[in-house]
Formats: sequence, structure tokens, C-alpha cells
Amino acid sequence: MVKEMERAGLPTVHMCTVVPISLTVGANRIVPAIAIPHPLGNPVLDHEEEKKLRRGLVEKALKSLETEVDGQTVFED
Repeated sequence: MVKEMERAGLPTVHMCTVVPISLTVGANRIVPAIAIPHPLGNPVLDHEEEKKLRRGLVEKALKSLETEVDGQTVFED
């Protein structure tokens, strides 16, 4: 689905826990997530730390949307 949206001219971000799978399916903008059971969070953290973690992931995804890419790009820290 990510590739089809990109073909239609909509930049997309694939947030995932297993980057090699995203690379295999051909996602252009890849943002690594936290862990398979909790990709966008960490239930061990307190409320404020959890919010900070999630906000950071969303900001990284938004920044990747603003970035021109030529092929597959993994947006690490």
C-alpha cells in the first residue's frame, strides 16, 4: 500500500519494528519503531516519558515527509 500511495504522488512514511521487511516491500521513507508488541510506545515508561517518546517518533516521521528522497531511506536518530 505504501508504494501505491507514493506512486499516486502522496509521500508516505512506513513506521516499523523490522526494518528489513520494510526494505523488502519497497517503502521509501522508513522510520524504525520501538518493539513489535508496542511499536509506538513503551508501557514501562511513566506517562510523561511515554508522551515524549511518542512525540519524538511522530516528529521524526513528519520530518521524513518533508525530506526529498531518492529511493529507500531509513531515518535513524
